[in-house]
Amino acid sequence: MSREISRVLETLPREIWQNLQNVEFIIEELPSWDMAREVGSRHLLGAYHGVPLSKRGRGYSFVMPDRIILYRKNIERLVNNQDEWKEKIREVVLHEIGHYMGMNEEEVRRMMEEE
Repeated sequence: MSREISRVLETLPREIWQNLQNVEFIIEELPSWDMAREVGSRHLLGAYHGVPLSKRGRGYSFVMPDRIILYRKNIERLVNNQDEWKEKIREVVLHEIGHYMGMNEEEVRRMMEEE
C-alpha cells in the first residue's frame, strides 16, 4: 500500500506536491471505534487529521505533522483486483489531500468528479 501512495504522490502536479509540508501518510488496518463513532461509520476509507494549509498562519510552527490515514481492510473490501486497488488508493489519497489543502467535503467531492 505504501508503494501505491508513493506512486500517487509522484503523479501530483508540482503545485500540489510542493505544498505537501508537515504531513505524513499512515496505513492502519481499520478506523478506531472512536473515529468510527465520530464520523458515523466503521467503513471509513481514509481520514485527515491536522491543521489545513488554508488555516495555517505565521504562528504555525513546531507542531507535530498532520496525518493522512488510509484504512487498508476497508479499501480491500471494495476492490476485486490490483487495478481497482491502485485506483481506490489514488482516490482516497487525493480525497484526503483535498482536506489537507482546506477543502470541505463538498469541495473535495466536486474536485474528484472533475479529475
